[in-house]
Amino acid sequence: MGMNKLFFKYVSLNVLGMVGISLYILADTFFIAQALGSNGIASLNLSIPAYGFINGVGLMLGLGGASRYSILNAQKKTKAAQNVYAQALMFGVLVGVVFLLLGLFGSGFIARSLGANKETLASTSIYLQTILFFSPFFILNNTLQSFVRNDGDPSLAMSGMMIGSLLNIVLDYIFIFPLGMGMFGAALATCIAPISSIAVLFIHFKRPVNHLKFVFQKVNWNVLKDICYLGATGFINEIASAVVLFLFNTIIFSLEGNLGLAAYGIVANISFVVLSLFTGVAQGAQPLLSDSYGKRDLSKMKHVLTLSILTALMISAMVYLTTLLFKSEIIAAFNSDQNTHVAEMAAIGLMIYFVGFFFAGINTISTTYFSATDQPRLALFFSLLRGGVLIIPIVLLFSYLWGMNGIWMSYVTAEAIVVLWILIKMNPEKRIKKI
Repeated sequence: MGMNKLFFKYVSLNVLGMVGISLYILADTFFIAQALGSNGIASLNLSIPAYGFINGVGLMLGLGGASRYSILNAQKKTKAAQNVYAQALMFGVLVGVVFLLLGLFGSGFIARSLGANKETLASTSIYLQTILFFSPFFILNNTLQSFVRNDGDPSLAMSGMMIGSLLNIVLDYIFIFPLGMGMFGAALATCIAPISSIAVLFIHFKRPVNHLKFVFQKVNWNVLKDICYLGATGFINEIASAVVLFLFNTIIFSLEGNLGLAAYGIVANISFVVLSLFTGVAQGAQPLLSDSYGKRDLSKMKHVLTLSILTALMISAMVYLTTLLFKSEIIAAFNSDQNTHVAEMAAIGLMIYFVGFFFAGINTISTTYFSATDQPRLALFFSLLRGGVLIIPIVLLFSYLWGMNGIWMSYVTAEAIVVLWILIKMNPEKRIKKI
């Protein structure tokens, strides 16, 4: 199969899977908006950082473990590759159990720490407790998705994501409306998705293409350190979103209260969908980048990188044009109270904030490229730069100077600065020569 066809096979399947995930995120937002109004959206928005943290751990283990797995396999080091797989799964389950216990005993404290007030505390706590209780499945699903994809089965990885997502949408409606389960119903539907996805992924282990073999073993901290270091970009990118969301929530609440949070909830949830598409492109390209790096194939590595960046820019352009044309309809779908102030804030936010996608797409691809080609230091550096080092001082300054408009502009500015820095540092030819 030619490189272009192989690239679009991996990327299209992964993006399609991420579209499924995006649909259930939007379904969550839409159903909660219809059933619980602005306070429901605010509660969901306050819960997203914790959800992002859990996903970040799974992405870190998946991206780091699968990248190292592919590199080792390309170098014919099969036993070492299998050890990486086993260590990633065991550590993921262990961390998931820790989150489960936090959900059982500390969800109220976490909700208050994330900014919930008397109007949103109960629903935020319920959502957090449910999500945290099922966190082992979220982490295991994200980890297995990456390994199955890197083991030559991107179609099944996509099927797992799509089936989980579609089931979530159906259960969202059933739990929230006919059964009247409110915020708990929305959270429970979300939690069933990774369990069904894992069930689909298990099909891979019965197929001839499967090379993944789990062997229970002692925890090897050196292997785990390597996995986490190499996959830190996946974790930091998720944490970056959580940090930005928490910071924006705090500043917006001080400026506009719960109505401001509702407006940002519309922008943030659609943003979460678009960023997941960039993640889909990056995760689809990662096996090809790692394989070409392991084989020292510079031409293939540069070609995959170029195709990935062009795909991300195309997605950004399509999203911005669609938002420009259907801005009012998008906002109306999530503004069930028909609050004009929320609509006005969200309209301005969509137009300014979404410019940042043109830069964010390149940054997501680039940090994954650094991880996939065994450059964890650069991947970590740029992820940290995006995740707080730049955005925190910029949003504090811009919000002081220009209020809500400054908040929207701060995201665009931070992502643009990172792109310029990455362009200076990225050099695939130099990377291959150093192997």
